[in-house]
Amino acid sequence: MAARRRGKAAPPADAASHAAPPALLHVGLADLGKADEAAGAWQGLCEFAQRVGANGVLVEPLWRRAADATQGEGPQDGHGDAAPADADTSTTRLGGQAMPTLLADMARTAREYGLALVVEVALDRAARHATAATALPEWLAQPVDEPARDPRQPPTAGQVLTLRAGAVPPAFLQAWHARLASWLDAGVAGFCFDAPQRLPTADWRHLLGGLRGHASPLLAYAWTHGLAPEHLAGLRGAGFDGVFSSLPWWNFQDDWLLHEAHRLRAVAPLIAPVGVSRGTPHADRRMLWAAALAGDGMLLPARTLLSPREIAAAVSFQRQRPPAGTLYIVGGPPGGATALLRRAGTPLAIADTADLLLINPDAQAPAQVTPGLLAGVLPPGALHVADEAGTPADLPDSLPPGACLRLAVGAPQPVVSTAYTAMRRQAPQRLAIESVAPAVDDGAFPAKTITYRPLAVSADLIFDGHDTLAGEVRWRALDEDTWQVAPLAPLGNDRWAASLTPRRVGRHEFAIAAWRDTWASFTYELRKKHEAGVASGLELLDGAALLRAAAARAGKRQPAEAVRTVKDALHALGDLPSPASQGERLAAADLPAATAERVATLLDPALAQAMRRVDDRAFEAVTPAYPLWVDRPQAEFASWYELFPRSQSSEPGRHGTFADVARRLPALREMGFDVLYFPPIHPIGLSHRKGRNNSLIAAPGDVGSPYAIGSAEGGHDAIHAELGNLQDFLALLRDARAHGMDVALDFAIQCSPDHPWLAEHPDWFTRRADGSIRHAENPPKKYEDIVNVAFYAETGKRARQASLWEALRDVVLFWVAQGVRVFRVDNPHTKPLPFWAWLIDSVQDAHPDVLFLSEAFTRPRMMLRLAKVGFTQSYTYFTWRHGKQEIIDYLRELSQPPMADTYRPNFFVNTPDINPYFLQGSGRAGFLIRAALAATTSGLWGMYSGFELCESAPVPGKEEYLDSEKYEIRQRDWDQPGNLNAQIARLNLIRRQNPALQSHRGFHVAECANPDLLCFWKATPCHGNIVLGVISLDPHRVQQGEVALPRWLAGKGPAGIVAEDLLADGTETWWHDWHGVTLTPDAPYRLWRLTAAAP
Repeated sequence: MAARRRGKAAPPADAASHAAPPALLHVGLADLGKADEAAGAWQGLCEFAQRVGANGVLVEPLWRRAADATQGEGPQDGHGDAAPADADTSTTRLGGQAMPTLLADMARTAREYGLALVVEVALDRAARHATAATALPEWLAQPVDEPARDPRQPPTAGQVLTLRAGAVPPAFLQAWHARLASWLDAGVAGFCFDAPQRLPTADWRHLLGGLRGHASPLLAYAWTHGLAPEHLAGLRGAGFDGVFSSLPWWNFQDDWLLHEAHRLRAVAPLIAPVGVSRGTPHADRRMLWAAALAGDGMLLPARTLLSPREIAAAVSFQRQRPPAGTLYIVGGPPGGATALLRRAGTPLAIADTADLLLINPDAQAPAQVTPGLLAGVLPPGALHVADEAGTPADLPDSLPPGACLRLAVGAPQPVVSTAYTAMRRQAPQRLAIESVAPAVDDGAFPAKTITYRPLAVSADLIFDGHDTLAGEVRWRALDEDTWQVAPLAPLGNDRWAASLTPRRVGRHEFAIAAWRDTWASFTYELRKKHEAGVASGLELLDGAALLRAAAARAGKRQPAEAVRTVKDALHALGDLPSPASQGERLAAADLPAATAERVATLLDPALAQAMRRVDDRAFEAVTPAYPLWVDRPQAEFASWYELFPRSQSSEPGRHGTFADVARRLPALREMGFDVLYFPPIHPIGLSHRKGRNNSLIAAPGDVGSPYAIGSAEGGHDAIHAELGNLQDFLALLRDARAHGMDVALDFAIQCSPDHPWLAEHPDWFTRRADGSIRHAENPPKKYEDIVNVAFYAETGKRARQASLWEALRDVVLFWVAQGVRVFRVDNPHTKPLPFWAWLIDSVQDAHPDVLFLSEAFTRPRMMLRLAKVGFTQSYTYFTWRHGKQEIIDYLRELSQPPMADTYRPNFFVNTPDINPYFLQGSGRAGFLIRAALAATTSGLWGMYSGFELCESAPVPGKEEYLDSEKYEIRQRDWDQPGNLNAQIARLNLIRRQNPALQSHRGFHVAECANPDLLCFWKATPCHGNIVLGVISLDPHRVQQGEVALPRWLAGKGPAGIVAEDLLADGTETWWHDWHGVTLTPDAPYRLWRLTAAAP
């Protein structure tokens, strides 16, 4: 069958197929034609595959089938006509030759084009009258064993028998191993197995392992589209190199594609098919680029109307993109565009880039692009046209029908300047600018936002009289010279606002400028008088005078086009009398006629726009610059998981290591966590080491508290030896980022009595009258194994201990240099505020992507002040808020200015120190309730390991864990019955798919009379995403209630609200003002995504 290749040589097929992501051309029998046409057709297909950049060809089964006489086009979607009647002989349409002979010819041609030959195989079934070499009768379920045939199936379906249920016969595996091995000897590079769920995982490992021992490398793919989650879970560890998604059935809107991708990648890299129909040529470029972005490989159609150049561009794009990367699907409101986003690396890295595909799901109507929906997922950086890094771009307002647009976020340029410049007031303040927002303590501290989230800046503009005002917000990063400008728009009652969208991480500033708009004031009065029929020639002269003054200001700094428009308007007004001299007055007869044409000239919108550009900005006022800190999205949206590395060993009694932690990463990522937080990992002191349950005497083998930092092995820049060494830690960092997770370290400024600093810097510690050093206390708790440093000298002017401050800063910078970008700070409220302001500024000046979490359970004003001086996130009193009204009051306080502008709450449901009373007596339902509350009301939430297992055994009468992990190793069965792994994973998935849940802002109470039901909705600022939540606060009883719906969403008239159940995956339309809800201890919360019903 093979034909000689024309043209230049290509690389070997095995190199092409294994060195790059798979790009396979999907070839069916119909594409090969009849036997006398097949050689030429095959060569043409290989030539096309090479032209579009493919590195392999996937051909459907070529053996003789039960329906061979029909000469059909072969199997589609795994239909039964792929079942072999003779697996060792080719179909008659290809000459009926021995399969190794046919495959050897095809493989030879493919190799000449640098392509790997991959063959589809359906080994789970056979034709009813298959040859004995193909399938023995005892391998297959006979008709008497099978249920009645589904009448919807084609008649050929009855000619196919499938494997018997139960264990696979060894002879079956031996026969298929021998057959496939002979095909490998003929030059086949790999196989794609249909219906892989039909064989147990162990049998797949046995079969594929044997084949790889026979010929390596081997490509083994599983045809998995449409498989149920339980079937996919059964394929983990089977040894496949790739699996196939259901992308061709995606409607460019629903987020099931993301759920499926998450499940598929747990099995193997994901290959995205571009099309499914072998009869109709594929022509949808949306699907092509969705496959390039969403997949780790591509399956390309042999028949397509897309240009080879564009297909090649998509293949090249995917091949050049890093293999790892988090995928997001963000949908807008009905009629809106869908965003498909793939980040190049960990979603928590500032040096990240991303590729963005905006898709209009509707082929008939334009789609609006909702601003702000991507703020939680777009990394910081410059937005530019895909493949054109030097061409800047902005998100469009809309997309044409059936269109898609490729954009990219380039490498960011963090703001590293520490300079602070303020704009001075330029004139006496006839115009007052007041109540600027956001402004923390009137600009004493920076307000906080994240990249790509539109930030509303507002102020009161106050001016005497009735003149019209204008204004703008000027903003920039501190290392930029040029101000960006956003025009202010009136909100009513003298309040004005504008929106700005920073894209870089670091320090920014903004100022507000306002002035009297002379021309707008004039035209306002002219329009009123003209409409009342009292406009006179005097108004025309006044307007002409303003135009002459504007034209006279024309110079290099005035836009030439605007000046030309002004002069054209003067010409259109015609000859007008010259203005009267001082002390003179024109007679009424000398005034020009106020004709409709002249009035229309003065009221022309184009002239108004030109006059705005050349305005002299009378009485302009400019505020001082207000500081603004811009963080990466993970400062406001992340899910934290705390664990003790020493407890992660699966071997009873063995001290855990960083390698043990790495083995847990897949499970933690599957639960949806993206920040992995460790208590201190440094050497633990021996002096006064605590025993189990905080006992004062440690028994032999007791591991002590990791917060007693320092021993002869080192201090805060060293690693506890039993955990591993620095290289082991760096390997864990790499593994975590490969799973899309960041590692947060505990920065605890405390020392054991064995810390090297006590000997090296005795002046850093305060001694008592007897010469001893006071141990740490947090009344009523005492920490005899810990001593604290002194930040200020105890004598003289009590100056700061500069060398200590610098040493502590250098500790943080040391771990930053290793790649750590998140620090949880232990008890910062017991250290001086000036120290924290200095340290955080010192670190973030050079590394603005570093985040600091404040663990300060103290007075509320101190907690807020810590946020003001620079802490990115803060622990909260959420742990102790249980009643409905106190929860509502607390969430309102946190979600609205002024708190929301600087204080980002991180809702931890438990900590190693806090075993909440509520959980001690609530049972499993209480854990579900607290997880749902934390995950849905704040963009930041966290849990300490064991929560998912509903651990709650307390020290009697205390909010402390019995057998606390702070003082001993605790090994767990993470899959024990009753665990919350699936529920937590679902909550985190819902958070990722709904921007409204990615911030502490946007909380609104939904009325409900039941005091045990917390009802609320959260929304993005533009209401592009709205989530309604109902959570029971009673873990023991069934609770019912009627919930008031946000009827404004449906607009006026008899319109409904579409409610998508985010837990049960159903959708219904609500037509009433209230919705009834019943919650049980087994299902104590419900979540819906709300949109307006289509008119």
